[in-house]
Amino acid sequence: MTSVTLGSLGEKIRLHSRCFFCPNVLFINVPENAEGASKVWRQGTKNAPTFSSPSIISRSPPQAVASEISTTEPKAASTLTYEEKMLRNYVPIFVMLPLGVIKVDNVLEDKDKLVKELKELQAAGVDGVMIDVWWGIIESKGPKQYDWTAYRSLFQAVQECGLKLQAIMSFHQCGGNVGDVVTIPLPQWVLDIGESDPDIFYTNLKGKRNPEYLTLGVDNRCLLSGRTAVEIYSDYMKSFRENIADFLETGLIIDIEVGLGPAGELRYPSYPESQGWVFPGIGEFQCYDKYLQADFKEAATAAGHPEWELPDNAGEYNDTPESTEFFKSNGTYLTEKGKFFLTWYSNKLLSHGDQILDEANKAFVGCKLKLAAKVSGIHWWYKADNHAAELTAGYYNLKDRDGYRPIARMLSRHHAILNFTCLEMRDSEQSADAKSAPQELVQQVLSGGWRENIEVAGENALSRYDSTAYNQILLNARPNGINRDGQPKLRMYGVTYLRLSDELLQKTNLNLFKTFVKKMHADQDYCPDPEKYNHHLGPLERSKPEISIEHLLEATKAEDPFPWDKETDMKVSGGLLSNLIGKLFSLFK
Repeated sequence: MTSVTLGSLGEKIRLHSRCFFCPNVLFINVPENAEGASKVWRQGTKNAPTFSSPSIISRSPPQAVASEISTTEPKAASTLTYEEKMLRNYVPIFVMLPLGVIKVDNVLEDKDKLVKELKELQAAGVDGVMIDVWWGIIESKGPKQYDWTAYRSLFQAVQECGLKLQAIMSFHQCGGNVGDVVTIPLPQWVLDIGESDPDIFYTNLKGKRNPEYLTLGVDNRCLLSGRTAVEIYSDYMKSFRENIADFLETGLIIDIEVGLGPAGELRYPSYPESQGWVFPGIGEFQCYDKYLQADFKEAATAAGHPEWELPDNAGEYNDTPESTEFFKSNGTYLTEKGKFFLTWYSNKLLSHGDQILDEANKAFVGCKLKLAAKVSGIHWWYKADNHAAELTAGYYNLKDRDGYRPIARMLSRHHAILNFTCLEMRDSEQSADAKSAPQELVQQVLSGGWRENIEVAGENALSRYDSTAYNQILLNARPNGINRDGQPKLRMYGVTYLRLSDELLQKTNLNLFKTFVKKMHADQDYCPDPEKYNHHLGPLERSKPEISIEHLLEATKAEDPFPWDKETDMKVSGGLLSNLIGKLFSLFK
């Protein structure tokens, strides 16, 4: 268990999540034994948008926390053997399966090849694999017409190879994002609804629709063959539990990652390659469908500013921040109107994630597994004061405002893991004009998760096979290195490597990968019993009680991240070729 002292930020803004029939407000959980929340109502932030409705705000008190991270060991360190102590440093490693391992026509092709590759991964010591479970495949025939046959065959193969499984509830389209090599659209019956009502999809200022994920503006609107989007996601997850129950009971599936947006990430589709975005463009806000426009107008009116409109000066996908009125120095984002919009925009995302994770918790409560949600590693323009690329994606993160820790606090209510990306990246590998800082971003996000007392996991953003990338992942997995007396205070819950491919299994690459796996395991052999490295998988408990958005936003107070070592103490040495590849990334990325 980890915890630290929380500061507070007196932002008060009612979070609107408009249903088809009635308004909804996000509530976030906090333990019942925490101390006085009344101070939230007394604090104020100059120029921050403030309004409240006491009749709907929970008065549950804020979470009580300790002043620093602490680790609870189930067995006294003095009674552990050396190997048992080293196992407490073990970080399990999973490998993503290819995006199209189940074809768009719901067929598992070339099962023999897959089994051969799974056995190679098992021999390499990996703990398990991750697989996208595509909504566009499973419910393709029509509403509530689910076909799990191909996935059952896949799960059986994974189980027979002695691997564990992380399953992603993939409610997004495959295709149009970085690394997408196959196309799996949303179910055709959903796309057909979009023909007559294109506003069910995220929309930019110019009216360009993005059919890779339903806009969160329809989360609670009965527009999809008599169901809301949230009801569709809930029904899908319930069907998964019912039809995959035997694999849940055997302990094959240890992790359910709930897709919450494009690429499965809790964000807006602000930088779609399918619409011409190129790195390091700032991206565009995606809130101009009629449902989100109406929601914003209602929120602005309730705040006493009916004249406020959504931004029309934030530029286009490939602009730089300073070329826009919204993001430039002393731009709109720093005004009262700009702060109100960014708070509304980011809070809608929090509400979206909270509501769907609550449904996921209902679907899988009692199962011996963890829930997880993925947050995108938007590292470009992180060094700029405006953090423009993060803001357009929905992460209201500035030097003096933490946009990620509120997400971690929301996840804590559902006993969920925060899964973050770009673990392999180093600042020196990025072009200077992008003002990119992946290392600082990773440190901020992981620190926020640990401070909220939740588990954090992660993955690499780009396929890498060199020791430089592996060593950066190892550093992030254990930021302060090995503790030879037991579990380190800072340790990631797990890492998922992107991804299984012919290139990974090429002999030289595979040998280096095996070394990486061994180092992730703290130089210990593969351990089939997670209890030995303090990963207790008890039955999933029901989501905790609700608390107010005011307490959630207290987590926006900026704090320095925990200190990271300069380099890992479990280095992978890859030889001349691997070192050369790492240097090339530094020179040309």
